[in-house]
Amino acid sequence: MGREKNEGSESWRGKHYSFYNHKECEFFPCHKTDHPDEFNCLFCYCPLYALKDKCGGNFKYTEKGIKDCSSCMVPHKKDNYGYIMSKYGEIIEVTKLDGEQDEQD
Repeated sequence: MGREKNEGSESWRGKHYSFYNHKECEFFPCHKTDHPDEFNCLFCYCPLYALKDKCGGNFKYTEKGIKDCSSCMVPHKKDNYGYIMSKYGEIIEVTKLDGEQDEQD
């Protein structure tokens, strides 16, 4: 799959792979927006969720400690594809097994 070599690159702008608007979805739009034509459904389930408070989005934690992203538009803004992709290094770090687990397997 062709990913940008330089995550800070703007080469994704205007490319079809960086934006998907699914108006036929039963839940469209899943967040309140004044710009439904610019609503990006590509990251329907936010890949930044696992980054906890380092995701950069507008979230809060519920009383039970669950991350509530219902007010967040970060993954759904057309111009945020580059930001999401720039965070994949951090996502990889969060999902890596640590040395102790590697030794137990």
